[in-house]
Amino acid sequence: MKVFLFRIGNKYGPEYETYLNKKLKAYNLVWIREPFRSSVALQWNKVFCMAYDTEEPIVVMDIDVILTNDYHKLFEYPVDKDEFLTIRSWWTKKRTPYTINGGFYKYYPQSCRYIYEKFNEDPQYWQKYYIDQGITVGPVNGEQNFIEDSVRERLYLKTFPSEWCTKYTQSEDQNKWLEKKYPGGTLIKDGTFNPQIKLVHFNYSLNKPHESKLFEHLYK
Repeated sequence: MKVFLFRIGNKYGPEYETYLNKKLKAYNLVWIREPFRSSVALQWNKVFCMAYDTEEPIVVMDIDVILTNDYHKLFEYPVDKDEFLTIRSWWTKKRTPYTINGGFYKYYPQSCRYIYEKFNEDPQYWQKYYIDQGITVGPVNGEQNFIEDSVRERLYLKTFPSEWCTKYTQSEDQNKWLEKKYPGGTLIKDGTFNPQIKLVHFNYSLNKPHESKLFEHLYK
């Protein structure tokens, strides 16, 4: 199975590639280091994977993550051609119709090509749409909102068990809040994540796992 990973620009260093190359050596990794199109920014390039020519499912994931415990179950989790597998963002504070985290997608590209075609008709419009609507904030955002809206048009949106994935941050107060909200009980103890957890997402630009005192050793 191919796993597509994006390291475009200088936000994340080569240590992220080193880490994930070790963790995911069982899979066929495809590193994307340049935009598919100069006018398409950062995470929006993930949409282009939906035009990939294969009859097999693929994984598209973010690289600001820690993979822990039996994380291979994420990649082996079944998905049918009429389904789109992702993470449910159980930690969302505000009321919103959007339910997913864009850190991990598994799907059949043939089933999702309509999403690529929709985006490709007017990339500039969609890259600004969710910011202009006040759904998210700029300068670059809205890709996961676009994906969720588009998936719901034709496919079944399938999510992992909520206990399997979490967000983690550099903020002690935010992490205490996450600890209370985590549906699997204790989130982290003595620097070790709950054994049910398989993926930890350090999303947002200033929130990087290799800069965390607890986890910086993983990236050395």
